[in-house]
Amino acid sequence: MGKTTGFLEFERVEPDNRAIGERIQDYLEFHQQLPLDTIRQQAARCMDCGVSFCHAATVVEGESIGCPLANVIPEINDLVYRGANAAAYERLRLTHPFPEFTSRVCPALCEGSCTLGEHELPVTIKEIERFLDGYAEDNGLLVAKIPTRRSGKKVAVVGSGPAGLACAYELNQLGEEVTVFERADRAGGLLMYGIPNMKLDKSIVQRRIDIMQQEGIRFEFNAEVGVNVPLSRLQSEFDAIVLCGGATKPRSIEVPGSDLQGVVPAVDYLSDATRQLIYSQEEYNARFSAQGKHVVVIGGGDTGTDCVATAIRQGAVSVVQLEIMPEASLQRQPGNPWPLWPRVKKTDYGQLEALEIFGNDPREYLTTLEEIVGDDSGKVCAVKTVRVNWEKIDNRMTPAPVIGSEQTRPADLILVAMGFMGPEPTLLETLKLDADARGNIQTAASSYQTSRATVFSAGDMRRGQSLVVWAIMEGRDAAQQVHAFLAG
Repeated sequence: MGKTTGFLEFERVEPDNRAIGERIQDYLEFHQQLPLDTIRQQAARCMDCGVSFCHAATVVEGESIGCPLANVIPEINDLVYRGANAAAYERLRLTHPFPEFTSRVCPALCEGSCTLGEHELPVTIKEIERFLDGYAEDNGLLVAKIPTRRSGKKVAVVGSGPAGLACAYELNQLGEEVTVFERADRAGGLLMYGIPNMKLDKSIVQRRIDIMQQEGIRFEFNAEVGVNVPLSRLQSEFDAIVLCGGATKPRSIEVPGSDLQGVVPAVDYLSDATRQLIYSQEEYNARFSAQGKHVVVIGGGDTGTDCVATAIRQGAVSVVQLEIMPEASLQRQPGNPWPLWPRVKKTDYGQLEALEIFGNDPREYLTTLEEIVGDDSGKVCAVKTVRVNWEKIDNRMTPAPVIGSEQTRPADLILVAMGFMGPEPTLLETLKLDADARGNIQTAASSYQTSRATVFSAGDMRRGQSLVVWAIMEGRDAAQQVHAFLAG
């Protein structure tokens, strides 16, 4: 590092977010950026640590260490510190096709494994990455990279989420002719319709799609393979197929009243909110709204937080977020040492907004649903909840109800943010593909190839529900496997 003592001289600095009272009035991105001088100081905090774990790109006992994309973070930070921002951006792009996405929505696995983070606050790697994306846009570096040679091979990529986009991008750069089939009306998958605009502005997603089209990638929208796009077409027109449809089968709640009107999967709710934002009332008839309603969010995690924040912006009169798990510690625990991802309590933007608007954190830990109550018209009007304790039963930790802790509270809209069970079965059944024990598409141990030689799979459809950065990594790596297969 050019500033070998930077980590001793500078403290971690993060930008202020837009004021809560201002940002809940719109859906614009709430996260602001640091000025250039501060960014250089933050880059200077990167240590000359010898063996760096931030770009380890590995998993130990099921837990991530470092960036799955293997971004060479110390080199990038050094270039930023020296003022070579264009070179830093190009160095980042050697391993990462879409820094504009992860710099906004990634939990920053790299920072969890930062050597400085063992005893101090880690380097602001995510902020530096976002700065580089902004620098690239401001300085004309976001340009199409059109391949100069073509292999003559054609590949169909099914799904345009982060895995599909990464796979399509990499295949195109390798010289294949790529067509992406997307069942929605716009590309991006969860980047477009699963993550709210205040975290990831949809113009950022569309900007990347436009560049990819300039690079020669074709997109077909409202095109669902196995429904209105026959499988026979893909088999006859393309030399290989890559399935990147994601894990889109939502986990349901198994309690009385779960079929009442007003019980909505979280992603359906979030995608509807984004469509309301993109289209006018004349073009799109909204399905859901939290305006004037008591909202209960079932489940924590990023999706639960996004539901809380969206409900506040739509004018909910109250928001409660139920989490069956206990409240996490503010510090690492003995079983969660560095450089593993720190499992600590995080109060995210949605909870902070609820704190200011309603005066309390919306999360209620160790609490679960017992029943959903409906009115005479079949609509949700209340929920019955109960506190739980986690007990070991038959060598498994199981939530046991706490007698006397039952509570009934008003509810007009219940948003189920409990994650996903795996891919929808249509493509697996149509293609007669093997599935693993969890219902995901099964691939060969050393590749992304399925039980059919010309069909590959990547992302959540193959590995199960995961992070955007893992999906991008899988899409990129699967493209290399497909290219090698087509080349013989």
